[in-house]
Amino acid sequence: MDEYNKMINGELYYSNDKKLVEFRLNAKKLCYDYNRLGPNDINKRIEILEELFKSKLDNPWIEQSFYCDYGFNISIGKNFYSNHNLVILDVARVTFGDNVFVGPNCGFYTAGHPLDYETRNSGLEYGKPINVGDNVWFGGNVVVMPNVNIGSNVVIGAGSVVTKDIPSGVVAYGNPCKVIKKID
Repeated sequence: MDEYNKMINGELYYSNDKKLVEFRLNAKKLCYDYNRLGPNDINKRIEILEELFKSKLDNPWIEQSFYCDYGFNISIGKNFYSNHNLVILDVARVTFGDNVFVGPNCGFYTAGHPLDYETRNSGLEYGKPINVGDNVWFGGNVVVMPNVNIGSNVVIGAGSVVTKDIPSGVVAYGNPCKVIKKID
C-alpha cells in the first residue's frame, strides 16, 4: 500500500513521501493565493476554496488567513463561516455539517505522532478524523484534536481543547473540554 492510502486509512505513513509532499505544496500554494486576495475578491475566494476542497460549496465564508495541509480531506456543509486564522491539519478527513461557525484562531488537528521517539523521528505519523455536526458554534481559540466527533446543535466555548466526543445539544468548554449543560 502506498503512503497516501496508508494516510487516508489512518495507518502510520511516511509524511515526506514525494506524492504527499506534492499534494501539500499544492495546498500551500492555494492557501497562499487565497490569503493574498483582496477582501472584495469573493468569487475568486470561492473558486480557490472549491479547487482546494475538490467540491462545490454552498455559501462558504472563510476569513483570511486560512491554512491546511491537503484541502481535499476537508468537507464543509452549507453556510460555513470561519473567522480569521483557521488552521485545519487534514491528514485525515475533517467534516463540518451545515451552519457551522468557527471563531478566530481555531485549529482542527487530525495529525498524530507515535509516542516512541525513534518511530516519531523516522518521519512516520498517522491521522484520525474529526466530524462536526450541524449548527455548531466554536468560540475563539478552540482546538479540536484527532478522532473527535461533535454532535449537532452544540456550542464549544472559547479557549477549549476538545479531546473527546461531545454529544448533540450541549454547551461544552474547558481544557479539556467537557459538557457544562444541555441546550433547552
